[in-house]
Amino acid sequence: MKKILVIDDEESLRQMVALALRQRGYAVVEAGNGTVGIEKARAEQPDLILCDVNMENMDGYHTLSVLRSDATTAAMPFILMTGLADPAGMRHGMELGADDYLPKPFTVAALYAAVEARLKKAEALRAEADRRLTELRDAISLALPHEL
Repeated sequence: MKKILVIDDEESLRQMVALALRQRGYAVVEAGNGTVGIEKARAEQPDLILCDVNMENMDGYHTLSVLRSDATTAAMPFILMTGLADPAGMRHGMELGADDYLPKPFTVAALYAAVEARLKKAEALRAEADRRLTELRDAISLALPHEL
C-alpha cells in the first residue's frame, strides 16, 4: 500500500483529500503545516507528498526546499496544491524541484490522476535504477574472478 503525506493548514481540505485518497486504497498521513510535514516526511518516508503552497508558519515552497535539501527526502515525489496557479509561482515551484502542480479547486478525478501519474513515474525510475544496479553487479561478478 502506497503512503501519501498531505500537508495543508486548511483542515477541511486536508481531510477531504485524505478521505478521497483512503477510499482509493492509499495510506494517508496528515500534517497541518510545513514544519510538521517535514518531520512526518522524515519519520514516515511517504511514497508521495501533496503540499499546499499558501500556509502560515512555513509555506509550501520553503517546505519543498527543505525536503529537497535532505538526502532522506530529496527524491520523494512532491505535488504542490495552490489556489494561485500563476505562471511565476508554478515556475518557482518547479525550479525548487516540485514534480507537479494541482490547482485549487480540483476534482477528485484530477487528484487521482495527478497522484497516480507521479507514483507511476517514481516506480519507473526505481525500476530503471534497479535494472542498472543489477547490470553493474553482473559486470562486477564477471570481471572480478578474471582479475583474481
